[in-house]
Amino acid sequence: MISANYAPEHAGIAPYSTRTAEHLAACGAEVEVLAGMPHYPAWRVHEDYRGRWRMVETRAGVRVHRRRHFVPSRQTALLRALYEVSFLAHASLAPPAGRPDLVISQMPALAGAFAGGRIARRHGVPHVVVVQDLMGAAAAQSGIRGGDHVASLVAGVEAKVLRTASLIGVVHESFVEPVTARGVPAPRVRVVPNWTHVAAPTADRRAVRARLGWSEEEFVVLHSGNMGLKQGLEVLVDTARVAARATPRMRVVLMGDGSRRADLQRLATDLPNVDLLPPAADSDFPDVLAAADVLAVTQRASVVDMSLPSKLTSYFASGRPVVASVAPHGGTAQEVRRAGAGLVVRPEDPEALHDAVAELIRDPERSAALGARGPAYVRERLSPQAGLARITAMVSEALAHSAGEPEARPASAPR
Repeated sequence: MISANYAPEHAGIAPYSTRTAEHLAACGAEVEVLAGMPHYPAWRVHEDYRGRWRMVETRAGVRVHRRRHFVPSRQTALLRALYEVSFLAHASLAPPAGRPDLVISQMPALAGAFAGGRIARRHGVPHVVVVQDLMGAAAAQSGIRGGDHVASLVAGVEAKVLRTASLIGVVHESFVEPVTARGVPAPRVRVVPNWTHVAAPTADRRAVRARLGWSEEEFVVLHSGNMGLKQGLEVLVDTARVAARATPRMRVVLMGDGSRRADLQRLATDLPNVDLLPPAADSDFPDVLAAADVLAVTQRASVVDMSLPSKLTSYFASGRPVVASVAPHGGTAQEVRRAGAGLVVRPEDPEALHDAVAELIRDPERSAALGARGPAYVRERLSPQAGLARITAMVSEALAHSAGEPEARPASAPR
């Protein structure tokens, strides 16, 4: 497996890369991972890994080969290119030794998928790509400086990687059309949704709120996760500004880390109803989510078909209603509506976001009903067992096809 992100990173795609590798190892496979040094979501190399050029460690039966690469503290097209090129160069110069039976690449690291394709071709083995984010669309839609100038180049490289892969797994149905538009035959595409990787909350909710300094009278709107460009978290700061006048009991909490954290802190300096918290410990995370009243997911209006926030699976498991400030026809909006676990409002519209939260404050029964749908949806569709079974089936199918067994089934076939 090639994945720039891997444990001990606990946000983004790392939990899925890690669980997939560990699951395959537990099933009896010999699994080796080529990964970067842990750096996400803070975009700083974890202190335990600083100063290292290469290293090998074993985690839960998986041999992890770490390679040093450039980590940008801020996001521009040029700095992102240096990040990708440095990972590609080191991965190409020093891949793990030996001949694999199959290579799995995790995108959004385009360099990792490119390297995975080269390794697979060198050894004549299947290459399976799991698409968490579409990088060409990300360059155009995320707001990264200079991204629009390189979007076509990135999309071209991405299309080449995807067209030469044996099978492509996408985490949401909304990705199927953009992937096939890049020239990938539909029969090679599989929908492999991410799963909930957090436990159900167990702590006393009032005690957790008291520890966090949230009074019972306050209505807490929590955003947890990466604070980057594509999230457009300024809308939550502006929502708090509206609430300061119209709904004083509303408090906005931004919990996490990322390239925009310092800017958000500056924007909120005059707002007493905004808190910025560091990421919660993994053991505490489910209880913190459940202690909030509403969980927010936000994206820039331009973000339509480039990504599906991994936080949604955790949000649904918490039993709290979700308010999504996202493009109405994108995959995020589709997933919230399908779960029946929240409300969708116009992106980058603080008034609309405020009004949706205020509606839930006025109607606690509806708020509770929406929140209750999340865990039910997790049981129906997003269990780890179901998610890992889909990945395992895709791996088995790629291996069987390379051995000359029947053609792969189309993406629209029953799963």
